[in-house]
Amino acid sequence: MRADRLLTLLSLMQARGQMTSKELAGELEVSERTVHRDMEALAAAGIPVYAERGAAGGWRLSEGYRNRITAMTVDEIRSLLLLHSSSVVADLGLNEPSGTALRKLLSALPEPARRDAEYVRERIHIDGAGWHSAPARSAHLQTVQEAVWEQRKLRIRYRGRDADEITERTVLPLGLVAKTSVWYAVAMEEAAEEDSLRTFRLSRLHGAAMLDETFVRPEGFDLAAYWEQSMERFKSNLPRYPARVRVASARWEAFAGERYVKTVSCEEIRGEEKMEAFVEFNTLESARDMVMKYGRDAEALAPDELRAAVREECLAAAALYNQA
Repeated sequence: MRADRLLTLLSLMQARGQMTSKELAGELEVSERTVHRDMEALAAAGIPVYAERGAAGGWRLSEGYRNRITAMTVDEIRSLLLLHSSSVVADLGLNEPSGTALRKLLSALPEPARRDAEYVRERIHIDGAGWHSAPARSAHLQTVQEAVWEQRKLRIRYRGRDADEITERTVLPLGLVAKTSVWYAVAMEEAAEEDSLRTFRLSRLHGAAMLDETFVRPEGFDLAAYWEQSMERFKSNLPRYPARVRVASARWEAFAGERYVKTVSCEEIRGEEKMEAFVEFNTLESARDMVMKYGRDAEALAPDELRAAVREECLAAAALYNQA
């Protein structure tokens, strides 16, 4: 534990240059006395730490001291940052050690490389959770990426999911988000007066041209936080279709794990190796299709219109095959 704390303490001073005992104690969640003992341990290990007295004083590393990672290229650093933001890290329960490793990496980089690394982290977010796989890769990805890097305005032609026409607009691109194989741009609409932040799916772009005019990035904008909030709003606005189903116990885990199935409650039917559950689908059509996906292993119990929809589809399919 102390070794980890000493490394974290060292990385904090490398990243920030100078910190007081109080600031370090707050970051490490220890007492100031412990900070003083840790500084003595670092000095004994040959690390050139010293204290500057006075109101503007604090602990510092000797000028020029840095555990530099000089062999890494900017592209290598970028790839590590993108890997860190992947949901795989969270899935494996490695969020905390990954964050610690990232802080150590950033603190050990020379100043120019550290600025590049922070620049990438502010502008690209990887959401590996996904809704479904899709091969959609926009031909305009490179243009949008360049505009994000250079903070230049974009003139785009875009058609939304339910829109009949392509609209043309000028946007200020703040970042890119990759959700599985689908790319999205987070941007501010220049003409909008309030709440101008929008998310654009790049595969729906029908044109993108980078303009010469630059823009000022909003201070404090957090791409990952915005995306998470946006996803929560999206999920909360999805339609809900409640139903009661009976599913074979052997298939229940797969059924309950379907992305568009939310389990409200469930119980096992003793002696029948089946689960009976109240669930929520998105629509009648998606409920019908999901029940049919599991064939004889799933039965819709309620509402009656869902049972009727499944029955009608089954009869239509049977008639199709009976023609032979």
